[in-house]
Amino acid sequence: MSPRKEYFPSINNILFDKTSEIDSLAYKFYKPDQLVGNKTMSEHLRIAVCYWHNFCWSGADAFGYPTRKTPWSMIDNPEKESFNKADAIFEFISKLGLQYFTFHDTDVAPYNDDMNAFTRGLYKTADYIETKMEQTGIKLLWGTANLFSHKRYLAGAATNPNPEIFACAASQTKHALEITHRLKGSNYVLWGGREGYDTLLNTDLKKEKEQFAKFLSLVVEHKYKIGFKGTLLIEPKPCEPTKHQYDYDTETVYGFLHLHGLHKEFKVNIEGNHATLSGHSFEHEVATACALDFMGSIDANRGDPQNGWDTDQFPNSIEEMSLVIYRLLLHGGFTSGGFNFDTKVRRQSIEPIDMFHGHIGGIDILAKALIIANNMITKSLVQNLEHNRYSRWRNNLGQSIMDGSMSLSDLSTLIESGKLGAINTDSGEQERLENLVTRYIYS
Repeated sequence: MSPRKEYFPSINNILFDKTSEIDSLAYKFYKPDQLVGNKTMSEHLRIAVCYWHNFCWSGADAFGYPTRKTPWSMIDNPEKESFNKADAIFEFISKLGLQYFTFHDTDVAPYNDDMNAFTRGLYKTADYIETKMEQTGIKLLWGTANLFSHKRYLAGAATNPNPEIFACAASQTKHALEITHRLKGSNYVLWGGREGYDTLLNTDLKKEKEQFAKFLSLVVEHKYKIGFKGTLLIEPKPCEPTKHQYDYDTETVYGFLHLHGLHKEFKVNIEGNHATLSGHSFEHEVATACALDFMGSIDANRGDPQNGWDTDQFPNSIEEMSLVIYRLLLHGGFTSGGFNFDTKVRRQSIEPIDMFHGHIGGIDILAKALIIANNMITKSLVQNLEHNRYSRWRNNLGQSIMDGSMSLSDLSTLIESGKLGAINTDSGEQERLENLVTRYIYS
Protein backbone atom coordinates (compact mmCIF):
# COMPACT_ATOMS: atom_id res chain seq x y z
CA MET A 1 0.00 0.00 0.00
CA SER A 2 1.51 3.33 -1.03
CA PRO A 3 1.28 6.45 1.14
CA ARG A 4 -1.90 8.45 0.72
CA LYS A 5 0.05 11.68 0.69
CA GLU A 6 2.95 13.55 2.21
CA TYR A 7 1.89 14.67 5.67
CA PHE A 8 4.53 17.35 6.17
CA PRO A 9 4.90 18.78 2.63
CA SER A 10 6.14 22.18 3.74
CA ILE A 11 8.96 20.74 5.87
CA ASN A 12 12.28 19.84 4.25
CA ASN A 13 14.79 17.38 5.67
CA ILE A 14 16.27 18.81 8.87
CA LEU A 15 20.02 19.32 8.55
CA PHE A 16 22.87 20.64 10.66
CA ASP A 17 23.28 24.32 9.80
CA LYS A 18 25.17 26.40 12.34
CA THR A 19 24.97 29.55 10.22
CA SER A 20 21.23 29.63 9.50
CA GLU A 21 18.78 31.97 11.26
CA ILE A 22 18.39 31.27 14.98
CA ASP A 23 14.71 30.37 14.54
CA SER A 24 15.23 28.14 11.51
CA LEU A 25 14.26 24.47 11.28
CA ALA A 26 17.85 23.27 11.50
CA TYR A 27 20.11 21.56 13.99
CA LYS A 28 22.58 23.86 15.69
CA PHE A 29 24.46 21.17 17.64
CA TYR A 30 23.32 17.76 16.35
CA LYS A 31 25.57 16.57 13.56
CA PRO A 32 24.88 12.83 13.24
CA ASP A 33 28.26 11.86 11.76
CA GLN A 34 30.40 14.04 14.03
CA LEU A 35 32.78 11.99 16.14
CA VAL A 36 32.54 12.50 19.88
CA GLY A 37 35.22 10.33 21.41
CA ASN A 38 35.25 7.07 19.50
CA LYS A 39 31.61 7.16 18.27
CA THR A 40 29.47 9.44 16.16
CA MET A 41 26.72 11.49 17.78
CA SER A 42 24.19 9.23 16.14
CA GLU A 43 25.83 6.11 17.58
CA HIS A 44 26.07 7.61 21.07
CA LEU A 45 22.51 8.93 21.31
CA ARG A 46 20.47 6.34 19.34
CA ILE A 47 17.49 8.72 19.20
CA ALA A 48 13.94 7.42 18.81
CA VAL A 49 10.57 9.08 18.16
CA CYS A 50 7.58 7.60 19.97
CA TYR A 51 4.32 6.74 18.27
CA TRP A 52 1.91 7.57 21.08
CA HIS A 53 1.97 11.23 22.02
CA ASN A 54 2.30 13.19 18.81
CA PHE A 55 0.79 10.66 16.43
CA CYS A 56 -2.04 9.42 18.68
CA TRP A 57 -2.77 12.18 21.19
CA SER A 58 -5.62 14.50 20.26
CA GLY A 59 -4.83 17.27 22.74
CA ALA A 60 -7.60 16.20 25.12
CA ASP A 61 -6.87 16.26 28.83
CA ALA A 62 -8.79 15.81 32.09
CA PHE A 63 -10.27 19.30 31.73
CA GLY A 64 -10.81 19.74 28.02
CA TYR A 65 -11.73 18.33 24.65
CA PRO A 66 -9.32 17.59 21.76
CA THR A 67 -7.45 20.55 20.29
CA ARG A 68 -5.46 18.83 17.54
CA LYS A 69 -6.87 17.44 14.32
CA THR A 70 -4.18 15.32 12.74
CA PRO A 71 -4.37 14.77 8.96
CA TRP A 72 -3.81 11.02 9.34
CA SER A 73 -6.93 10.54 11.53
CA MET A 74 -9.85 8.62 10.02
CA ILE A 75 -12.45 7.95 12.71
CA ASP A 76 -14.70 6.10 10.28
CA ASN A 77 -11.90 3.78 9.10
CA PRO A 78 -9.56 2.77 11.96
CA GLU A 79 -7.60 0.33 9.81
CA LYS A 80 -6.82 3.00 7.24
CA GLU A 81 -5.88 5.37 10.05
CA SER A 82 -3.33 2.86 11.37
CA PHE A 83 -1.63 2.81 7.94
CA ASN A 84 -1.82 6.60 7.71
CA LYS A 85 -0.12 6.93 11.10
CA ALA A 86 2.67 4.64 9.94
CA ASP A 87 3.17 6.79 6.83
CA ALA A 88 3.20 9.94 8.96
CA ILE A 89 5.65 8.80 11.64
CA PHE A 90 8.12 7.30 9.16
CA GLU A 91 8.01 10.50 7.09
CA PHE A 92 8.55 12.52 10.28
CA ILE A 93 11.50 10.43 11.47
CA SER A 94 13.05 10.44 7.99
CA LYS A 95 12.84 14.24 7.78
CA LEU A 96 14.49 14.52 11.20
CA GLY A 97 17.27 12.18 10.00
CA LEU A 98 16.86 9.83 12.97
CA GLN A 99 17.31 6.07 13.37
CA TYR A 100 14.59 4.64 15.58
CA PHE A 101 10.93 4.55 16.62
CA THR A 102 9.06 3.11 19.62
CA PHE A 103 5.44 1.98 20.03
CA HIS A 104 2.69 0.61 22.25
CA ASP A 105 0.56 -2.05 20.59
CA THR A 106 -2.53 0.15 20.91
CA ASP A 107 -0.76 3.03 19.15
CA VAL A 108 -0.20 1.19 15.92
CA ALA A 109 -3.36 -0.91 15.57
CA PRO A 110 -7.06 -0.02 15.57
CA TYR A 111 -8.16 -0.71 19.14
CA ASN A 112 -11.10 -3.02 19.68
CA ASP A 113 -12.83 -4.35 22.79
CA ASP A 114 -12.70 -7.75 21.11
CA MET A 115 -9.13 -8.84 21.88
CA ASN A 116 -9.04 -11.31 18.99
CA ALA A 117 -10.08 -8.62 16.52
CA PHE A 118 -7.50 -6.26 18.02
CA THR A 119 -4.76 -8.87 17.66
CA ARG A 120 -5.64 -9.52 14.01
CA GLY A 121 -5.45 -5.78 13.33
CA LEU A 122 -2.15 -5.55 15.18
CA TYR A 123 -0.48 -8.18 13.00
CA LYS A 124 -1.90 -6.59 9.86
CA THR A 125 -0.48 -3.20 10.84
CA ALA A 126 2.84 -4.83 11.78
CA ASP A 127 3.04 -6.13 8.20
CA TYR A 128 2.74 -2.58 6.92
CA ILE A 129 5.22 -1.19 9.47
CA GLU A 130 7.71 -3.82 8.35
CA THR A 131 7.50 -2.52 4.79
CA LYS A 132 8.04 1.06 6.03
CA MET A 133 11.14 -0.07 7.94
CA GLU A 134 12.51 -1.76 4.84
CA GLN A 135 11.86 1.35 2.72
CA THR A 136 13.42 3.83 5.15
CA GLY A 137 16.04 1.87 7.08
CA ILE A 138 14.48 3.10 10.34
CA LYS A 139 14.74 0.56 13.16
CA LEU A 140 12.71 -0.34 16.24
CA LEU A 141 14.31 0.68 19.53
CA TRP A 142 11.58 -0.97 21.56
CA GLY A 143 7.99 -2.11 21.63
CA THR A 144 5.54 -2.55 24.49
CA ALA A 145 1.94 -3.40 25.31
CA ASN A 146 -0.52 -0.85 26.68
CA LEU A 147 -1.86 -2.58 29.81
CA PHE A 148 -3.37 0.49 31.41
CA SER A 149 -5.77 2.40 29.13
CA HIS A 150 -8.61 -0.08 28.63
CA LYS A 151 -11.25 -0.24 31.35
CA ARG A 152 -10.44 -3.91 31.98
CA TYR A 153 -7.17 -2.71 33.54
CA LEU A 154 -8.78 -0.24 35.95
CA ALA A 155 -7.34 -2.24 38.88
CA GLY A 156 -4.07 -3.09 37.18
CA ALA A 157 -3.01 -5.81 34.76
CA ALA A 158 -0.61 -8.33 36.33
CA THR A 159 -1.66 -7.15 39.81
CA ASN A 160 -5.40 -7.27 39.12
CA PRO A 161 -7.58 -9.17 41.64
CA ASN A 162 -9.17 -10.96 38.64
CA PRO A 163 -7.01 -13.74 37.11
CA GLU A 164 -8.96 -13.52 33.84
CA ILE A 165 -7.64 -9.97 33.41
CA PHE A 166 -4.13 -11.21 34.22
CA ALA A 167 -4.65 -13.62 31.31
CA CYS A 168 -5.75 -10.74 29.02
CA ALA A 169 -2.55 -8.88 29.90
CA ALA A 170 -0.48 -12.00 29.28
CA SER A 171 -2.05 -12.48 25.84
CA GLN A 172 -1.51 -8.85 24.87
CA THR A 173 2.12 -8.98 26.04
CA LYS A 174 2.78 -12.23 24.17
CA HIS A 175 1.71 -10.69 20.86
CA ALA A 176 3.48 -7.36 21.46
CA LEU A 177 6.72 -9.18 22.35
CA GLU A 178 6.45 -11.44 19.30
CA ILE A 179 5.91 -8.46 17.00
CA THR A 180 8.84 -6.63 18.59
CA HIS A 181 10.95 -9.73 17.93
CA ARG A 182 9.73 -9.96 14.35
CA LEU A 183 10.54 -6.28 13.72
CA LYS A 184 14.03 -6.85 15.18
CA GLY A 185 13.47 -4.54 18.13
CA SER A 186 16.49 -3.90 20.33
CA ASN A 187 14.44 -4.00 23.53
CA TYR A 188 11.01 -4.76 24.95
CA VAL A 189 9.63 -2.51 27.71
CA LEU A 190 7.22 -3.35 30.51
CA TRP A 191 5.59 -0.33 32.08
CA GLY A 192 3.10 -1.13 34.83
CA GLY A 193 0.89 1.91 34.32
CA ARG A 194 -1.64 0.83 36.94
CA GLU A 195 0.35 -1.82 38.81
CA GLY A 196 -0.17 -0.28 42.22
CA TYR A 197 -3.01 0.76 44.48
CA ASP A 198 -5.40 3.61 45.12
CA THR A 199 -6.17 2.53 48.69
CA LEU A 200 -4.68 -0.08 51.00
CA LEU A 201 -8.17 -0.88 52.30
CA ASN A 202 -8.84 -3.20 49.34
CA THR A 203 -5.24 -4.21 48.54
CA ASP A 204 -3.32 -7.37 49.41
CA LEU A 205 0.22 -6.08 48.87
CA LYS A 206 1.90 -9.46 49.24
CA LYS A 207 -0.49 -11.13 46.79
CA GLU A 208 -0.21 -8.42 44.15
CA LYS A 209 3.58 -8.38 44.25
CA GLU A 210 3.66 -12.16 43.88
CA GLN A 211 1.41 -11.84 40.83
CA PHE A 212 3.65 -9.16 39.34
CA ALA A 213 6.70 -11.37 39.81
CA LYS A 214 4.89 -14.31 38.20
CA PHE A 215 3.94 -12.15 35.21
CA LEU A 216 7.53 -11.01 34.71
CA SER A 217 8.80 -14.58 34.94
CA LEU A 218 6.30 -15.62 32.23
CA VAL A 219 7.62 -12.83 29.99
CA VAL A 220 11.20 -14.01 30.52
CA GLU A 221 10.18 -17.58 29.73
CA HIS A 222 8.48 -16.48 26.50
CA LYS A 223 11.45 -14.35 25.48
CA TYR A 224 13.66 -17.43 25.45
CA LYS A 225 10.98 -19.59 23.86
CA ILE A 226 10.72 -17.34 20.79
CA GLY A 227 14.45 -16.54 20.66
CA PHE A 228 14.16 -12.79 21.28
CA LYS A 229 17.71 -11.45 21.64
CA GLY A 230 16.79 -7.95 22.79
CA THR A 231 16.85 -6.59 26.32
CA LEU A 232 13.82 -6.70 28.62
CA LEU A 233 13.32 -3.32 30.29
CA ILE A 234 11.15 -2.15 33.18
CA GLU A 235 10.20 1.52 33.34
CA PRO A 236 10.05 2.81 36.95
CA LYS A 237 7.31 5.21 37.99
CA PRO A 238 6.24 6.20 41.50
CA CYS A 239 2.61 7.29 41.17
CA GLU A 240 0.01 8.82 38.81
CA PRO A 241 -2.51 7.55 38.10
CA THR A 242 -2.37 5.32 41.19
CA LYS A 243 -1.30 6.53 44.62
CA HIS A 244 1.65 4.14 44.67
CA GLN A 245 3.17 1.85 42.07
CA TYR A 246 5.28 -1.21 42.76
CA ASP A 247 7.99 -0.09 40.31
CA TYR A 248 8.53 3.16 42.25
CA ASP A 249 12.12 3.92 41.22
CA THR A 250 15.25 2.20 39.95
CA GLU A 251 16.39 1.00 43.37
CA THR A 252 12.93 -0.39 44.16
CA VAL A 253 12.72 -2.22 40.82
CA TYR A 254 16.17 -3.75 41.32
CA GLY A 255 15.33 -4.90 44.85
CA PHE A 256 12.02 -6.40 43.71
CA LEU A 257 13.67 -8.29 40.85
CA HIS A 258 16.50 -9.49 43.10
CA LEU A 259 14.01 -10.79 45.64
CA HIS A 260 12.36 -12.90 42.93
CA GLY A 261 15.56 -14.01 41.19
CA LEU A 262 14.88 -11.94 38.07
CA HIS A 263 17.53 -9.22 38.37
CA LYS A 264 19.76 -10.73 35.66
CA GLU A 265 16.90 -10.76 33.14
CA PHE A 266 15.94 -7.07 33.14
CA LYS A 267 17.36 -3.59 32.99
CA VAL A 268 15.57 -0.26 33.40
CA ASN A 269 14.13 2.24 30.99
CA ILE A 270 14.49 5.49 32.95
CA GLU A 271 12.24 8.45 32.26
CA GLY A 272 13.27 11.94 33.34
CA ASN A 273 9.78 12.98 34.43
CA HIS A 274 9.30 9.78 36.45
CA ALA A 275 12.59 10.43 38.25
CA THR A 276 11.39 13.81 39.48
CA LEU A 277 7.97 12.43 40.46
CA SER A 278 9.77 9.94 42.70
CA GLY A 279 11.62 12.77 44.44
CA HIS A 280 14.93 12.09 42.68
CA SER A 281 16.90 13.94 40.06
CA PHE A 282 17.19 12.53 36.55
CA GLU A 283 20.94 12.20 37.13
CA HIS A 284 20.32 10.24 40.36
CA GLU A 285 18.23 7.59 38.61
CA VAL A 286 20.77 7.16 35.81
CA ALA A 287 23.68 7.06 38.29
CA THR A 288 21.82 4.47 40.38
CA ALA A 289 21.14 2.28 37.35
CA CYS A 290 24.78 2.50 36.31
CA ALA A 291 26.00 1.66 39.83
CA LEU A 292 23.80 -1.46 39.78
CA ASP A 293 24.88 -2.35 36.20
CA PHE A 294 21.18 -2.06 35.44
CA MET A 295 21.19 0.72 32.83
CA GLY A 296 19.09 -0.03 29.77
CA SER A 297 17.48 2.88 27.96
CA ILE A 298 16.23 6.41 28.62
CA ASP A 299 13.06 8.35 27.89
CA ALA A 300 14.32 11.91 27.47
CA ASN A 301 11.69 14.28 28.79
CA ARG A 302 11.00 16.61 31.67
CA GLY A 303 8.18 17.65 33.97
CA ASP A 304 7.08 21.07 35.08
CA PRO A 305 8.35 21.88 38.60
CA GLN A 306 5.10 23.70 39.37
CA ASN A 307 2.95 20.83 38.09
CA GLY A 308 2.98 17.57 40.05
CA TRP A 309 2.14 15.15 37.27
CA ASP A 310 3.69 13.58 34.21
CA THR A 311 3.70 16.41 31.65
CA ASP A 312 6.13 14.79 29.18
CA GLN A 313 7.75 18.00 27.96
CA PHE A 314 10.76 18.17 25.68
CA PRO A 315 14.12 18.43 27.48
CA ASN A 316 15.47 21.98 27.50
CA SER A 317 18.12 21.96 30.23
CA ILE A 318 21.68 21.49 29.05
CA GLU A 319 22.77 21.47 32.70
CA GLU A 320 20.52 18.51 33.55
CA MET A 321 21.21 16.50 30.41
CA SER A 322 24.98 17.04 30.58
CA LEU A 323 25.07 15.30 33.96
CA VAL A 324 22.76 12.52 32.76
CA ILE A 325 24.96 11.82 29.73
CA TYR A 326 28.13 12.18 31.83
CA ARG A 327 26.91 9.33 34.05
CA LEU A 328 25.91 7.31 31.02
CA LEU A 329 29.30 7.75 29.30
CA LEU A 330 31.20 6.86 32.47
CA HIS A 331 29.31 3.58 32.41
CA GLY A 332 30.26 2.95 28.78
CA GLY A 333 27.19 4.36 27.05
CA PHE A 334 24.19 2.55 25.63
CA THR A 335 24.29 -1.04 24.45
CA SER A 336 20.79 -1.92 23.23
CA GLY A 337 19.13 1.24 24.56
CA GLY A 338 18.90 4.82 23.37
CA PHE A 339 17.23 8.17 23.97
CA ASN A 340 13.53 7.92 23.22
CA PHE A 341 11.52 11.14 22.97
CA ASP A 342 8.58 10.18 25.18
CA THR A 343 7.46 13.77 24.76
CA LYS A 344 4.49 15.67 23.43
CA VAL A 345 3.79 19.18 22.28
CA ARG A 346 1.66 21.33 24.55
CA ARG A 347 -2.12 21.28 24.21
CA GLN A 348 -1.99 24.77 22.71
CA SER A 349 0.61 23.75 20.11
CA ILE A 350 -1.74 22.64 17.37
CA GLU A 351 0.29 22.91 14.15
CA PRO A 352 2.44 20.09 12.69
CA ILE A 353 5.47 22.39 12.67
CA ASP A 354 5.30 22.51 16.49
CA MET A 355 6.25 18.82 16.54
CA PHE A 356 9.38 19.61 14.53
CA HIS A 357 10.34 22.51 16.79
CA GLY A 358 9.95 20.31 19.87
CA HIS A 359 12.03 17.43 18.55
CA ILE A 360 14.74 19.60 16.97
CA GLY A 361 15.20 21.52 20.21
CA GLY A 362 15.34 18.35 22.30
CA ILE A 363 17.80 16.68 19.93
CA ASP A 364 20.08 19.73 20.02
CA ILE A 365 20.00 19.64 23.83
CA LEU A 366 21.15 16.01 23.77
CA ALA A 367 23.88 16.78 21.24
CA LYS A 368 25.28 19.75 23.17
CA ALA A 369 25.09 17.80 26.43
CA LEU A 370 26.96 14.91 24.80
CA ILE A 371 29.81 17.23 23.78
CA ILE A 372 30.00 18.69 27.29
CA ALA A 373 29.86 15.28 29.01
CA ASN A 374 32.58 13.89 26.76
CA ASN A 375 34.74 16.93 27.52
CA MET A 376 34.24 16.40 31.25
CA ILE A 377 35.40 12.79 30.92
CA THR A 378 38.35 13.65 28.67
CA LYS A 379 39.62 16.29 31.12
CA SER A 380 39.00 13.87 34.05
CA LEU A 381 38.92 16.56 36.74
CA VAL A 382 35.52 15.68 38.17
CA GLN A 383 36.03 11.92 38.24
CA ASN A 384 39.57 12.33 39.63
CA LEU A 385 38.28 14.36 42.56
CA GLU A 386 35.64 11.72 43.21
CA HIS A 387 38.21 8.92 42.88
CA ASN A 388 40.67 10.61 45.24
CA ARG A 389 37.97 11.12 47.86
CA TYR A 390 37.97 7.34 48.43
CA SER A 391 41.75 6.88 48.18
CA ARG A 392 42.11 5.69 51.79
CA TRP A 393 39.96 2.67 50.97
CA ARG A 394 42.78 1.52 48.73
CA ASN A 395 45.28 1.34 51.61
CA ASN A 396 45.79 -1.65 53.94
CA LEU A 397 43.00 -0.78 56.37
CA GLY A 398 40.40 -0.16 53.69
CA GLN A 399 41.27 -3.35 51.85
CA SER A 400 41.26 -5.38 55.05
CA ILE A 401 37.77 -4.15 55.88
CA MET A 402 36.41 -4.98 52.46
CA ASP A 403 38.04 -8.40 52.07
CA GLY A 404 36.55 -9.54 55.38
CA SER A 405 39.80 -9.98 57.29
CA MET A 406 38.80 -7.39 59.92
CA SER A 407 35.94 -8.12 62.33
CA LEU A 408 33.95 -5.58 64.30
CA SER A 409 36.03 -6.44 67.37
CA ASP A 410 39.28 -6.08 65.38
CA LEU A 411 38.27 -2.61 64.27
CA SER A 412 37.27 -1.61 67.78
CA THR A 413 40.61 -2.84 69.15
CA LEU A 414 42.46 -0.89 66.46
CA ILE A 415 40.68 2.33 67.44
CA GLU A 416 41.20 1.75 71.18
CA SER A 417 44.93 1.04 70.69
CA GLY A 418 45.50 4.48 69.19
CA LYS A 419 47.59 2.95 66.37
CA LEU A 420 45.69 4.94 63.72
CA GLY A 421 46.84 8.20 65.22
CA ALA A 422 44.86 11.37 64.58
CA ILE A 423 41.76 10.72 62.50
CA ASN A 424 41.12 13.57 60.10
CA THR A 425 38.18 14.54 57.96
CA ASP A 426 38.43 15.88 54.41
CA SER A 427 36.47 18.48 52.50
CA GLY A 428 33.82 17.19 50.11
CA GLU A 429 34.69 20.09 47.80
CA GLN A 430 31.11 20.39 46.58
CA GLU A 431 31.44 24.04 45.57
CA ARG A 432 34.59 23.35 43.57
CA LEU A 433 32.89 20.47 41.77
CA GLU A 434 29.77 22.50 41.00
CA ASN A 435 31.94 25.29 39.61
CA LEU A 436 33.82 22.81 37.44
CA VAL A 437 30.59 21.48 35.94
CA THR A 438 29.32 25.00 35.27
CA ARG A 439 32.59 25.96 33.57
CA TYR A 440 32.52 22.85 31.40
CA ILE A 441 29.00 23.73 30.33
CA TYR A 442 29.56 27.41 29.58
CA SER A 443 33.22 27.55 28.53
